[in-house]
Amino acid sequence: MSTTFQLDTSTSRAHPTPAPMKRLTIPQVRARKAGGTTAEPVVMLTAYTARQAQLLDAHCDLLLVGDSLGQVIYGLPSSVPVTLDMMIAHGAAVVRGSYHAAVVVDMPFGSYEASPEMAFASAARVLKETGCAAIKLEGGEAMAETVAFLVRRGIPVMGHVGLTPQAVNVLGGYNARGRDAAEADKIMADARALDQAGAFAVVIEGVVEPIAIAITRAIACPTIGIGASAQCDGQVLVTDDMLGLFERVPRFVKVYDNIAETIGKAAARYADDVRARRFPGPEQTYQPRGQAPDDKLG
Repeated sequence: MSTTFQLDTSTSRAHPTPAPMKRLTIPQVRARKAGGTTAEPVVMLTAYTARQAQLLDAHCDLLLVGDSLGQVIYGLPSSVPVTLDMMIAHGAAVVRGSYHAAVVVDMPFGSYEASPEMAFASAARVLKETGCAAIKLEGGEAMAETVAFLVRRGIPVMGHVGLTPQAVNVLGGYNARGRDAAEADKIMADARALDQAGAFAVVIEGVVEPIAIAITRAIACPTIGIGASAQCDGQVLVTDDMLGLFERVPRFVKVYDNIAETIGKAAARYADDVRARRFPGPEQTYQPRGQAPDDKLG
């Protein structure tokens, strides 16, 4: 048994709740790919809050607390300004809101690049303060030594190659990567280096499809595609994108619902009721004891 937290939807409060430990483990996720093939693709979505995690948990193998929360939650222009404290706060919330999926937390820009020792200090803090199962970092061959350093010290690492949003200032934008042979070779080399360093999975983002397929066939660990290929060993999307919460989304996003429209319509109905004094009604107000809800107060 393990003590986790159950979100009481009637009060929006999280209560400690004993529950059987049923989470997927990182070794179980890694073992999905055997002999170069993955019979059951890995399902991953982003989550930033306890309630969002609770809604997604039953459907996902992995929940990623992505540094995309910089844009999605905080309205920042990129993920670069995101801090370690921000990632830890949201990571802990997602762990509290989930039971089944393994939770992976992004390492934000500036928290791991300087040295393996720096990366270990940051990653250890993330695991300790959130209870997550693994961390994710961006970069290929340049980060392979760091990945190996972390894995040898008990920290599972998910890699990330191709379009790496933290390097947007170097890349010059969010365009698809690997359109020329030299860049394609580099992305392949990056993925191989992370795999050999011990990454349990590698995210492939925003690359031309043949590269994603070639990497998936070439490396032993599962690949998680986003703007890559259905032939990857799994897929991830930013949940808020696929739910239609933003008017513009990347080409690689399939919008599965339009929650923005639903929210807008609900807010409009609420505003109309308030202005017409229809809300709050008798069902939403408190009356003196013994007085019927529809009685008029003097």
